Amino acid sequence: MVDAPHQRYAPGRVGVTEAAARTGHTTDAAGTPAGAVLLDVRELHERQTGQAPRAVHRPLSALVAGAPLDAAQGAPLIVICRSGNRSRQAAALLAGRGAGAVDATGGMRNRADAGPAVVDAHGGNGSVS
Repeated sequence: MVDAPHQRYAPGRVGVTEAAARTGHTTDAAGTPAGAVLLDVRELHERQTGQAPRAVHRPLSALVAGAPLDAAQGAPLIVICRSGNRSRQAAALLAGRGAGAVDATGGMRNRADAGPAVVDAHGGNGSVS
């Protein structure tokens, strides 16, 4: 019997505070940012009102179509969306392709509530809708 792809490539999950620490939005005790890349898989119109600084943007629809990760290639990935559904799908897809990807639980909504910066497309205070 063959496992279903979502079972074979089930990615890990981290909370938004851990995601911020792993992606360098916070620093470790020595003041060094972590090396994971935050991968935002929301559509462009969603991202423009509120995004994490330095996050790489690749919509889930583009990943499904086979879009490359470019700058994020080979780096550990923390995948995030608005609420967590698409990021789970994207993390499973990327894990199935051999990437070290984990899902940020609760998405940008939880991230905004937890306090790490959310900025708009112009660098001002952003919001998550």
